[in-house]
Amino acid sequence: MLSFILRRLIAGILTVITISVFGFLLLHLGAHDIARRLVGGMADPAIVERKAQELGLNRPLTTQFFDWAHGAVTGDLGRSWSSGQPVTDALASRLPVTLSLTIGAVVLTAVVGIVLGIVAASRRGWVDRTIQVLSLLMSSIPGFLVALVLVLLFALGLRWFPATGYISAGDSLNGWLSTITLPVIALAIGAIAGVAQQVRGSMIDALRLDYVRTLRARGLPYNRVMYVHVLRNAAGPALSVLGIQFIVMLGGAVVVEQVFSLPGVGQTAVSATVQGDIPLVMGVIVLTSLLVLAINLVIDLVQGWLNPKVRLS
Repeated sequence: MLSFILRRLIAGILTVITISVFGFLLLHLGAHDIARRLVGGMADPAIVERKAQELGLNRPLTTQFFDWAHGAVTGDLGRSWSSGQPVTDALASRLPVTLSLTIGAVVLTAVVGIVLGIVAASRRGWVDRTIQVLSLLMSSIPGFLVALVLVLLFALGLRWFPATGYISAGDSLNGWLSTITLPVIALAIGAIAGVAQQVRGSMIDALRLDYVRTLRARGLPYNRVMYVHVLRNAAGPALSVLGIQFIVMLGGAVVVEQVFSLPGVGQTAVSATVQGDIPLVMGVIVLTSLLVLAINLVIDLVQGWLNPKVRLS
């Protein structure tokens, strides 16, 4: 098991390094344009050059990268060029918002998706067909459109939830729940369909296996066979899909945070990209890569626990 974890860690770390290198290179392709944007489009070329020197953009690119990488390894991601705030502090204040959305959406996706998948697999016929149609509709509607409809119906129309803004759980638990409910639903709608379809397909395949028919022939109750043996067999593929959906949600949070005006990492990434704030954008890239690495590692560990064959692959 230890070698299994080490292999996954090494592969993940190499992936983070590769993403950081390519991200740094791509962001620095238009470095002088960024310097001009920071001082103003009509600024004198001498002022632009001075700003580029101040930010170290005139140094060799390899020197810039290794300086940044040395700081990143020690936990120093530099300072934001637009606000002067340390990047780690800026991201630390916004990460709870994004994690609230994604974790809430994953929990909602897991509960609703697994229930729908079980119902569809166990009740073949009109119930299964209805869930199939609903899943197709849910997966085909863009997330931003779902968010806008939720705002129009439940925020502006019924006034059950606030349309924009965020209240932390430390300030008010009820306020926190009210501000993340609609964003979580908007983020989870498409993912629920994917998980439901995967659970349904895996359980139908498992029901056709010989050992399941043997258990039924021996007189084991249908519910015990379904929820103990068949569901466990379907858990591995469903977990993989759920992990992929978690990663997709990190990207989808960018749109949802914009619609609901939530001060999360996604909104920070958009504003930093527009402003040409390379240190802050690089901080978002590194943070997102580490989150994806952690999610994949957890999924691999759980799958290795569920299925020992995975540890040998």
